Amino acid sequence: MKNFLRYFLQGLLLFIPLIITLAILLKLFDFFSGLFAFLGFSNNSTINTALGLVLTISFIALLGILASSFVFKQFFNFIEDKLEHAPFIRHIYSPIKDFTNAFVGNKKKFNKPVLVLTNPLANIEEIGFITHQDLSDMHIKDKVAVYLPLSYSLSGKLIIVPKEQIKPLNIEASEAMKFVVSGGVTDVE
Repeated sequence: MKNFLRYFLQGLLLFIPLIITLAILLKLFDFFSGLFAFLGFSNNSTINTALGLVLTISFIALLGILASSFVFKQFFNFIEDKLEHAPFIRHIYSPIKDFTNAFVGNKKKFNKPVLVLTNPLANIEEIGFITHQDLSDMHIKDKVAVYLPLSYSLSGKLIIVPKEQIKPLNIEASEAMKFVVSGGVTDVE
């Protein structure tokens, strides 16, 4: 039973982001195909479905194009700021955005896996990811910021450690993250 629960939670961690993405895509698809049916563009449901699919793909591509323009970036930053300060929405939007940005796009943060000596007396090390190499803006010298993800969770903790207490790991960042999040049961390739 214990193994089943562990595998269930591990599957859930992988499944939830996929389901959220699929749900958003399906809602967009339903909206656009329903729009064609409502407007009476065609009485044929196959044509409405095809047009809905084409418009959904076009809409997502258009968002990608707009996201690279200066004006849209400013507008998106304004909207994003409002979402991140909205009382209930910020607890949903911010973690999903941060988690996604950490792995994809131009803002990848978890790309430098390291082994951190967190307890020198017991010689305990943890796998983490360097998020900031230079902390001089905060008047911290000779230390780095390392994010330590927690197993079976989408959360973790940030620690500030001396550079001497970290060793780079020679594995892909995604493999290191899978290993940590799975509690060490996933094989590292």
